[in-house]
Amino acid sequence: MWIRWKLVPVIIITAVLCLVLTMQVHAHGAKIEYVVDMMVEIVAMYESGEPMSGAQVVVYAPDDISTPWLTGICDDEGRYSFKPDTSMAGTYDVQVRQAGHGDIVHIPVGDGGTASGSSGGYGVGQIALMSVCVVWGFIGTGLYFLRRKA
Repeated sequence: MWIRWKLVPVIIITAVLCLVLTMQVHAHGAKIEYVVDMMVEIVAMYESGEPMSGAQVVVYAPDDISTPWLTGICDDEGRYSFKPDTSMAGTYDVQVRQAGHGDIVHIPVGDGGTASGSSGGYGVGQIALMSVCVVWGFIGTGLYFLRRKA
């Protein structure tokens, strides 16, 4: 019985260290940044910051989101530009994919001004929720191993 209770502080310390000593992990996700002026310019990169050179780009127009309006390939720096049809104001969906990794960004076009934005990344609320889930998982695992055997 005393061995089980010695594990409780270890489990708690491990859970706290997991929260405090978190580091950014670069998975195979992608991030797309864009600027809208006369042309729409996107910059596609992996979460590590490496450009998605040679990635396939598919643009969907606001009036038909099921049929590609334009296709192309990113240059060596992960850049791709296109001129939207001014008669089709609305949100253009731009999908960038390479070797099973990629992202999609929704770009508003047609208000006459410039815009910029990006896709990808986690918000503060998402990070907090994931942290709480990790801690709860450690607590649940610890309680599972500390349960009394009947």
